[in-house]
Amino acid sequence: MDVLTNLPLVATLSAIVVAQALKFPIALLMRKSNAKLALLHATGSMPSSHSAAVTALITALILKYGYQSAYVAIGVCFGVIIMFDAMGVRRQSGEQGMLLRQLLLILEERAAKEDDPVLNRQLKAIKESKLVIDDYLGHKPSEVIGGILTGIVVTLLLNSFFNF
Repeated sequence: MDVLTNLPLVATLSAIVVAQALKFPIALLMRKSNAKLALLHATGSMPSSHSAAVTALITALILKYGYQSAYVAIGVCFGVIIMFDAMGVRRQSGEQGMLLRQLLLILEERAAKEDDPVLNRQLKAIKESKLVIDDYLGHKPSEVIGGILTGIVVTLLLNSFFNF
């Protein structure tokens, strides 16, 4: 099987690209404060590229091998894990990142008011460590559903236009 005629591979990679490309226009339409071009390569936001990818893979496997295929079973198990992780662990990490950022701001304000040398040294060490705290890593259920729909649509369009 040629790589360019491998529907599961082409659909999965295409769904990632399409989902990432949709993040910025959707954020603009929804008038989100985070509507920046940086969304094109960011994690989180609508639609979930992780969900789009695994759904495209599952959809392509169904089209290629049928619902009863062991490939589809493997894809579904893989997809459930990915989507659960996107809404669970990764989302909680993002929420913890937001909380850590707020705590750092409070500490900076306190250090500025009290001129506490120990606190100032600790804050300086934190800033020098180049600690990157992502505000948003995971997905809301609606963003996962958006990714699921994106993956299905991309796969069906590819299959109908290019006749894999």
